[in-house]
Amino acid sequence: MQQVATEPAGEELSLAERAYRAIRDRLVMLEIRPGAPINEDQLAQSLGVGRTPVREALKRLQYERLITTYPRRGTFATDVNITDLAHISEVRQELEPLAAALAARRATAADRATLTAALRELEGADSPQRDAAELMRLDLQVHRAIYAATHNPYLEDTLVRHDNLATRIWCLFIDRLSDMAGHVGEHGPLIEAIVAGDPDKAAQLAHSHVEGFERAIRAAI
Repeated sequence: MQQVATEPAGEELSLAERAYRAIRDRLVMLEIRPGAPINEDQLAQSLGVGRTPVREALKRLQYERLITTYPRRGTFATDVNITDLAHISEVRQELEPLAAALAARRATAADRATLTAALRELEGADSPQRDAAELMRLDLQVHRAIYAATHNPYLEDTLVRHDNLATRIWCLFIDRLSDMAGHVGEHGPLIEAIVAGDPDKAAQLAHSHVEGFERAIRAAI
């Protein structure tokens, strides 16, 4: 099963962190469907870890609104509620431009190298060989790289969580969206502005991108 690349090369991850990232991305990409029961034993077996790391991961995922636990019923992947779109967009419209501007000001040489590599990936976004799921993984990868380049862990954490929730909505309507490649390709100019150190342009492009996301989803409903 393909996973979204989120951790820097060479970073040593605990078993709980590995389990968290893997389960999180399965939930975000709807590989674990909304409303599906969460089975600790099956997850532990599929990830090759014990139940303790899985339990630790699930605690974090409940806080991030990706799973929910009901007394005497069990734990389930949260439903994707389209009415949440407006609330999520309100947060992202304010914070995504801030993150883009900060990334343009603070990105290190390593950050710029990561973003430039993502830019090369984007150049083939409209290839017919790329399916919608692969494009969504690329979208997540780019957003997470931008958030990391802010070097503000609180902002990064907040935006990762809201982008995850937005991506679940996106994946729910993925079959109705006519220009996935175009939406993902919009990140190209944004990355260029960040790498060039242009915070004003980066913020403007990020704001337009979030607005375009909400319009596309509402048009698909």
